[in-house]
Amino acid sequence: MTEVATASAAATGIAMATEKAAKELSPEEERVLIRDIALTAEANTKEGDSFFLITQKWWQHWIDYVNQDQQPNNSNNNEGSSSLSGNSDSNGVGISKRPSGIDNSDLISDGPAEDANSDDGVEIHDTLLEGRDYVLLPQQVWNLLFSWYGGGPALSRKVINSGLSQTEFAVEVYPLRLQLLVTPKGDRSTIRISKKETIGELHRRACEIFHLNLEQVCIWDYYGHRKHALMNDMDKTLDDANIQMDQDILVEVLNNVNDTLVTDGTSITDNGFADKEATSVLLEPSKSSLSIAGGLSANKIASKGYSAEQLQNQTLGCPNKESDNHFGNSGVSTRGTFGGLTGLLNLGNTCFMNSAIQCLVHTPEFARYFREDYHQEINWQNPLGMVGELALAFGELLRKLWAPGRTPVAPRPFKAKLARFAPQFSGYNQHDSQELLAFLLDGLHEDLNRVKHKPYVNSRDADGRPDEEVADEYWANHIARNDSIIVDVCQGQYKSTLVCPVCNKVSVTFDPFMYLSLPLQFATTRSMTITIFTCDGSALPSTCTITVPKQGRYRDLIQAVSNACSLKQTEEIKLVEIRNHLIHRFLDDSFVSLSTIKDDDHLAAYKIQKSATGNVLLQLIHRRQEQETSDAQRWKPFGTPLISSLLCDDVIRSGVIQTIVQTMLTPLLKEGIEYSDDSDPSTSGMARDPSDHGSGEVDTNCASTSINKVLPKLPLQLVDESKTCIDLPAGDEKAINLSAMSHVVVYLDWTSKLLEKFNINYLENLPEVFKYGPITKKARTEPLSLYTCLEAFLREEPLVPEDMWYCPQCKEQRQASKKLDLWRLPEVLVIHLKRFSYSRSMKHKLYELYALTNHYGGMGSGHYTAHIKLLDENKWYNFDDSHISPINEEDVKSAAAYVLFYRRAKSDTSGTSSAGSRRARDKTSYKY
Repeated sequence: MTEVATASAAATGIAMATEKAAKELSPEEERVLIRDIALTAEANTKEGDSFFLITQKWWQHWIDYVNQDQQPNNSNNNEGSSSLSGNSDSNGVGISKRPSGIDNSDLISDGPAEDANSDDGVEIHDTLLEGRDYVLLPQQVWNLLFSWYGGGPALSRKVINSGLSQTEFAVEVYPLRLQLLVTPKGDRSTIRISKKETIGELHRRACEIFHLNLEQVCIWDYYGHRKHALMNDMDKTLDDANIQMDQDILVEVLNNVNDTLVTDGTSITDNGFADKEATSVLLEPSKSSLSIAGGLSANKIASKGYSAEQLQNQTLGCPNKESDNHFGNSGVSTRGTFGGLTGLLNLGNTCFMNSAIQCLVHTPEFARYFREDYHQEINWQNPLGMVGELALAFGELLRKLWAPGRTPVAPRPFKAKLARFAPQFSGYNQHDSQELLAFLLDGLHEDLNRVKHKPYVNSRDADGRPDEEVADEYWANHIARNDSIIVDVCQGQYKSTLVCPVCNKVSVTFDPFMYLSLPLQFATTRSMTITIFTCDGSALPSTCTITVPKQGRYRDLIQAVSNACSLKQTEEIKLVEIRNHLIHRFLDDSFVSLSTIKDDDHLAAYKIQKSATGNVLLQLIHRRQEQETSDAQRWKPFGTPLISSLLCDDVIRSGVIQTIVQTMLTPLLKEGIEYSDDSDPSTSGMARDPSDHGSGEVDTNCASTSINKVLPKLPLQLVDESKTCIDLPAGDEKAINLSAMSHVVVYLDWTSKLLEKFNINYLENLPEVFKYGPITKKARTEPLSLYTCLEAFLREEPLVPEDMWYCPQCKEQRQASKKLDLWRLPEVLVIHLKRFSYSRSMKHKLYELYALTNHYGGMGSGHYTAHIKLLDENKWYNFDDSHISPINEEDVKSAAAYVLFYRRAKSDTSGTSSAGSRRARDKTSYKY
């Protein structure tokens, strides 16, 4: 189908959808229409088109609604019968409710709009992430959904051009937020403006806001409250002018005399900058998919906002590219006047690279080495290296960054070499700064390895020899093959001890390391709230909050729940996650990490009887009628499913299932309710004798409990393997074949009359695993020690089953326990904090922190900066791509710290001679 035909079909679909809106389309019709329109709209996207943010929560609800499986064949339910939800798995079935009106309120910031002149007058939260908090939909899709569901508010964002050829598109989710400051009046205002708008448009809007004449005003790039450049090229875009998010813009009123600027007593008419050739870069949009079973896979335009990179498309020029020109007293200075204070231009999502490079080039040992004649140490023949090209590219870049008075450097030659030898870093997508750093250190080592011909070495096991002897032997073998400036500065050695759990064989080795990857231990325990259900009719559901290890496994949670509910030896716990009133998954793999359970999940624990031959589980799904349209109702799931165990061969009688369900519901029966239906209470009003359960199992306690209460007949339906609903009337002895069924799913349809007899509140209010209270400003008081993180790294643990150790004594693969100890520490200790979003800066004893990279946002996105201490000045600076600004030492303490660089403190002269210097006992606190 041609594009014209496709567009025509989509337009026809929109017209049909609008015409049928009053009648309400089926979920399948909605799905197909949205799929076709989305694909057509995005295939024809152009600059200036509008995309709309819609909350991920609502979108996922709609996805579930239109992605429902074929309805079961139910003789008792007409067109209002339920279908099987595409969002549930083999553990449960159900139908997704039609979404109510679109509600984007969770995307909206509570405060007033920062820019009173903005188009929609609405500000969204600064920390939203696409795919987690919102999705982007073409305008045609938004219009259609809005016509069906209503709601809002509408959050429109424009498509902008990006890339070298300006033919790549991106949705500007977060336009630039700029702070306008007027001098000499001192007025200020905040505005939102696209980075693709011109300086002329910014100039016009500034004059409009402050009621000034265009001829009376000039504007300055006022980054860091310093005049960096006079913005007088009215046709240049803000993107090309290197204007950043949350940057200050100085709005300066001209002196009436000759229209000159009054700047600290010195008049100038321009900034003296000569534009270099503009550098454009290609932005490769990340392609995420919104999938709806049955065909919709809409490749969206990438959203590039505050959480993503701001492209840097201009180099700041100066009259003499190589001169150290400070522009006298004009108040205008270059960014990088002094040696070592030169920024790196962002080539498009390259802040991950820039931050790591700045930390390395400000490592004194590397700065000295590459500024001197290092060429004689390049290993041109090393097959593991990059034939010296990576070292040469890095050395050239370092020299440019240390040259005095230079403007920001575009690291394009270095990036080209990087992409050649490490294709994973090619293109202009965001990457992990730590992964880049690891590759760079290893690549530089191989390019500068002084060993031209690596000898063969054979490291022996310790066999009871002294650790010092074995460690020195391992280190000598390592140096015989690896000898470079990187080894001299960054490599250390740790001791690895393995113990066989069967024969107690101990194996000790000493291995080199380039950096340490530490898990953050900012909290050692975690509170989790779970609702416990019994299947024997002995107790009402109860909620308990238990404490488990932060880094624990499912087995720790199951054990804690078992202790909390006083589990009997004849019972066991089945732990499940509930979603959309169905069982989403069983948490039965003992070794899975608790980190897979999120705070907003809903968990239920069921006490069931153990069985030596194994249990077949009966899942009871509750349904009630909900009004779909004025003349149609559907049975839809609600509440929390219940679980009981069945002991059976190949068949079970339907009457037994009726009895088991009655038993589970006994505690919910309201007091004083008597049997009043016209059916025979001898078959439906009481539980059977335990000896008459046939092949089903019910605890003997439940029978006596049920006899004291009269239960009404329950309308039950069993869902078989073909998803057909089978009635299960009380007293029916029909045999049901279970040989091909892994579990039994039963619907209980709650009529209004039945709801009057039971207290179902216990089934409806399932709490979240952890409910956050009101946000408070109280800071955390207990410190997080780096040593605590280090201890977690060094803690003895069993190997994972996938990483078994071959015991030379048993001659078998064994799940040995492993213990690490730091033995030899390097001059520069690089520490990577695995849980980067909770990282903290620190102070130190054995080592002195001199540089760190920061990561803001989620993994694979966000922004990187570097905090670096110039040791000659003993002063900290923030390196944010091309922008460099001084910061206070207290500002180094950042919640975004990711990779930390330490130099051995000068007071530590013990080298590696004592165990004290080999153990990194840094007890200084992290605080947040």
